[in-house]
Amino acid sequence: MGGDIVIADCGDSAVVVKATGDTARAWQTVHALADVFEAARPGGVYGIVPTYDSLLIEFDCFHTDHTTVRRALRYEADRLGEGTLLTTPSRRFVVPVVYGGEYGPDLPVVAEQLGLTEHEVVALHSAAPLTVRCLGAPAAAPMMDGPAFPKPVPRLASPRTSVVPGSIAVAGRQAVISPMPSPGGWPLLGRTPLRVLDLDAEPLAPYRPGDTFQFVPIGPEQWDEYAGTPLAAAHG
Repeated sequence: MGGDIVIADCGDSAVVVKATGDTARAWQTVHALADVFEAARPGGVYGIVPTYDSLLIEFDCFHTDHTTVRRALRYEADRLGEGTLLTTPSRRFVVPVVYGGEYGPDLPVVAEQLGLTEHEVVALHSAAPLTVRCLGAPAAAPMMDGPAFPKPVPRLASPRTSVVPGSIAVAGRQAVISPMPSPGGWPLLGRTPLRVLDLDAEPLAPYRPGDTFQFVPIGPEQWDEYAGTPLAAAHG
């Protein structure tokens, strides 16, 4: 794997790893390296942030330096070798969603943009498990593969100043859940009654890249059955 990456300094206290090759291979490389580097965790390193095709390593420049971190990264990358898969097993999260209405106010617009009915949009969005590719802003929002829509969904012309936690958005071709109140410019298809984050838990987010989310449509009358239940991986 060592030849599949490019390592470069990033400011005075970080190193960035860029994976080469096709998107699927780059993602696998980045997250496999993030897993093993997290396990090794050299002294002075405090941040390991994988994305789609790159990995940011943040460190305390009073305790280590670029050269030491680069050397450790290269060592771990060379150890992985060709064909390495993620070392952390994938988990499955089942997420009930109320689509449309006050819960997903942009569902009609998205359906019109895609040339589909609202029912067809919901059916595609909930048809198959979607893989979490990285955690984004704000507050570890899960950024997933998107449903099989015929084309990307554009941003809203006027972003919202506040999006309710648990809102399910579509961002271009990606599916996203808003875990905390925040501004947002992506169309909202629905909302889950589950509590996505537990601010007292460690780690903060119960999910990680490589996990899958299965969205399950429910009716508004079922909201209270799930309201406030913590999001957790399914068993069995």
